[in-house]
Amino acid sequence: MKYYIIAGEASGDLHGSNLIKALKEKDTAATVRCWGGDLMQKAGGDLAKHYKEMAFMGFIEVIKNIPAIFKNIKFCKEDISRFQPDVIVFIDFSGFNLRIAKWAKQQNFKTNYYISPQIWASRESRIHKIKRDIDKMYVILPFEKAFYKKHNYEVEFVGHPLLDAISNSPIDKESEFRTKNKLHSTKPIIALLPGSRKQEVQKMLALMLSVVSDFDGYQFVIAGAPSLDDSFYASFLKRESIGFVSNKTYSLLKHSHAALVTSGTATLETALFKIPQVVCYKGSWISYQIAKRIITLKYISLVNLIMDKEAVKELIQKDLTTKNLKKELHKIIGGAHREKMLEDYSILEQKLGGKGASEKAAALIIENV
Repeated sequence: MKYYIIAGEASGDLHGSNLIKALKEKDTAATVRCWGGDLMQKAGGDLAKHYKEMAFMGFIEVIKNIPAIFKNIKFCKEDISRFQPDVIVFIDFSGFNLRIAKWAKQQNFKTNYYISPQIWASRESRIHKIKRDIDKMYVILPFEKAFYKKHNYEVEFVGHPLLDAISNSPIDKESEFRTKNKLHSTKPIIALLPGSRKQEVQKMLALMLSVVSDFDGYQFVIAGAPSLDDSFYASFLKRESIGFVSNKTYSLLKHSHAALVTSGTATLETALFKIPQVVCYKGSWISYQIAKRIITLKYISLVNLIMDKEAVKELIQKDLTTKNLKKELHKIIGGAHREKMLEDYSILEQKLGGKGASEKAAALIIENV
């Protein structure tokens, strides 16, 4: 069969790549055309557009790039029409994907969604578009099934694909990892995961690095995002106590003692590696004011949302200061606070439903075409 898969960012590329592998294992005649990144291409997808060309973050940046966004939408529709897939699979990236889904449904294409848009966080009214335009939805968070049931829309919970991604990823041995990346041979590592978009990383890294001088006994290491060139990070690496690794986030987390993490998928990845963390987020004043009025959640991190309590500390907007970062980082380096967080991580992993999300989703996609 022919599959057209659309992902619009690094995490979607990761999960999309594992989905492509699973589809090709179950359907040996599978042909996949996709929007995504290097991982989806490596897994066997014919890449129509790279997510680096679509990574617009925040309300203001989206408005500034409206012509490019509409050009991408037009190209996507034309590309789907030429390819004539048996099914279109959308991965998160709701602003773009729900527009394409509406058109695709009108053209009588089969529409499946893997990794639900976060309509439980904001603009819940989008449920009407999903019920109208999406034939089948496969969700990865345990509370999403109940959310959709409330709206009389049946979905399948397949488990979280990060469990597969982590178990399938090669991890460097610690001594080799430290040597290869020119890190201190013994100092405990504090990982810095500042995000994947340029303006986000610039803002978050400046704050994260402001605490370095207060933790002399530790090696701080920046996780370089696959969406950014290594040269972009050069200005942040002027002190010997700051290390850098590129496209090795999982090895970095495996060998870290604690982490400062920008809100997003990385908070869940950090938790699954059992690394105590402080969750950080700071957007532009205008973007934050808009978001505050449309987002209805108590928490912003996936860890806390799944646990339905503050298992990890969230420092958001005005609370994200050097003083607060120092205070919270000291708490998770050792002691009772750290131990409690690690206990919560074990419960979190149980809630995620075990491995095999990619295989379950692929089987359901094939079954429902």
